[in-house]
Amino acid sequence: MKKRIPQISHAEKRVYELFFICIVILFVAGTVYTKFNPMLLVKNSDNFWIFLKEDFFPPKLPKLSKINNIMESVFVTVTMAILSATVAAVLAFFFSLFASESVSPLPKTAKLVRGFATFLRNIPALVWAFILFSSLGIGTGVGFVALCITSFAFMVRAFAETMEDISRDCLESLQAVGTSFPQRVVHGILPSCMSGFLSWFLYCVEVNIRASTIVGMVGGGGIGLVLFSYIKSFKYHIAFSIILLIAVMVILVDLITSYLRRELNK
Repeated sequence: MKKRIPQISHAEKRVYELFFICIVILFVAGTVYTKFNPMLLVKNSDNFWIFLKEDFFPPKLPKLSKINNIMESVFVTVTMAILSATVAAVLAFFFSLFASESVSPLPKTAKLVRGFATFLRNIPALVWAFILFSSLGIGTGVGFVALCITSFAFMVRAFAETMEDISRDCLESLQAVGTSFPQRVVHGILPSCMSGFLSWFLYCVEVNIRASTIVGMVGGGGIGLVLFSYIKSFKYHIAFSIILLIAVMVILVDLITSYLRRELNK
């Protein structure tokens, strides 16, 4: 009889079993504490499907006079996502120079800058949008700032981590020949990290395309605001068409940015 060789060790299997048991216990405890009944959700799911079938299907195109406004809103959404990521990337690059301990001319400030970026990053774009809309009013400018804040915080951490992978010998050799900090950035950091910076920037554009739609629904303009106006006026058939348009827009942007990232990583 052939002896069966286990794919994972007994100790590792034990850890996975304990982890699974902990997840089940946390789920049960969470449902009891929040009084959430998953079976009730399954039981009432028929209402959801009836709502989709009767109110959303089939999708319906708006009037011809409204199509130009919708396409213009799509352009505003894409533009807002790209511009906010671009401005955030420029600002994040300069801040990330002081967030990386191996690169920063002031290593003691690295943790402070990282902490500041982490604080901004942990507040979602939607929350920043509500804060800014409450104080500054609605508009695409405020939506742009909300996206810029979250993009900036994300890319500071991402750029700093990219810089940490630079060979210290390269920077030390540049420093040994008497180069200044800006010269080390231009001749040492940028050539080594540019592809990584661009990859993170493209990923941030992907995230911003989705986030700009949500921010737009609460007053940030763009296609999100148009979608919310149709939902609020109970024109669900047209709203469903706009949802499909948003899905196509997001998929196209994902395909383009994914292709560019693959080319950069070759």
